[in-house]
Amino acid sequence: MEKSIPPGPRVWVVGSIHMDVIASVERQPRVGETVMGSESHLSPGGKGVNQAVAARRSGAATSLIARLGQDAFADQIWGFLGSEGIDLTQTRSLSGASTGIALVVVAEANNSIVVVPGASGRLDPASLESVEIGPDDVVVAQLELPAAVTAAAFARARAVGARTILNPAPALSAAADLLDDADVIVLNETELAVLSALEDVAALADPSRALAAAASLRHHPGQTIVVTLGVAGAVCITPGGPLRVAGHRVEVADTTGAGDCFVGNLAANLCAGKPIAEALELANLAASLSVQAVGAAVSMPDATAIRAAAESARREGSSDVAAG
Repeated sequence: MEKSIPPGPRVWVVGSIHMDVIASVERQPRVGETVMGSESHLSPGGKGVNQAVAARRSGAATSLIARLGQDAFADQIWGFLGSEGIDLTQTRSLSGASTGIALVVVAEANNSIVVVPGASGRLDPASLESVEIGPDDVVVAQLELPAAVTAAAFARARAVGARTILNPAPALSAAADLLDDADVIVLNETELAVLSALEDVAALADPSRALAAAASLRHHPGQTIVVTLGVAGAVCITPGGPLRVAGHRVEVADTTGAGDCFVGNLAANLCAGKPIAEALELANLAASLSVQAVGAAVSMPDATAIRAAAESARREGSSDVAAG
């Protein structure tokens, strides 16, 4: 029997489920080259899973709308998600399908990823018809699913006045049609370069250049565009003006899932009614904690760790948000 969803604001994540197959190597292989790795492990992932776990651990009631296969990976992921307290009423296993996988190669704390969607790619717009989104909810989507699914999710959110967050990753120029439907867009320099048709990704590490490029993606004055810049923090165009969030220098173990941590935590903060400046600051801080552990979903910090880090940052005066 399906459990009922308790009342109150919640984060709805419409996204992918993958099993991450992670290999650590000294350097990324060249085309046609084989390199020897130092270690490997399996970890539940997919942008949908990562963002849902980040939101739930941040304290938000969280529901995941996703699809798995029927295989050993699915069994492991069901157990993991259940233990996280995520509502799985709208998550299904599909007969005859394989669970999606992501091949992650980690070298010098950076990574390259190949995603095979599997069952995730079979989530369809009709799956959103029974979802009861409330006006105070936040709906989050990415681009690891068919675009029609994201469009349907955002349409249902708009119909009731819920807020929408789009994380346009992986970067696809065809995603431009979805930008107009999002209240908040969160992307990194690479994704910003693709969607703004800029060839010089490195130039976007300059916060002022990133802000200018972000402005070109803004479809209406009510939108918020957030560009994450790694150790440089983040920049943001909001209805009230530009913001800059200072970065945090930490010892990095693995950047996999850092952007998802930012998105999930931001969604939780907005769902809790926090103002955008505070929500961005906490999301950036949470992402800096996630990169200090290996793995994606498993590395998401909980609310206690985030609060402690925020208090420490305030004491050190290193977490200021400034107008850009």
